Amino acid sequence: MGLTKTEVFSDQQNRLADLAKAFAHPARVAILQLLIAKKACVCGDLVDELPLAQPTVSQHLKELKRIGLIKGEIDPPRVCYCINESVWEEARQSFGSLLDSFVPATCC
Repeated sequence: MGLTKTEVFSDQQNRLADLAKAFAHPARVAILQLLIAKKACVCGDLVDELPLAQPTVSQHLKELKRIGLIKGEIDPPRVCYCINESVWEEARQSFGSLLDSFVPATCC
């Protein structure tokens, strides 16, 4: 697989692509929907509600946390996750700006 050459793109373009990656897998979308519905959640509860194995859920949570869309508080042996409101707002504004910038024109 080739290099992505992310360094040739702006920080804003790289960040938007990173945020888009969070929504690029249905399991992550489902996790986000559950966290939104519950306001907070424990990893074990997510596993009970999703048709995925615990390690798979953990990997998706790790990716969502890396991107910043979720945050978690560790209280061993459990970790409670919730939506990171500031990053959620960043994603809403970033995607909104991109989508709103389109002006229909004659094409193809």
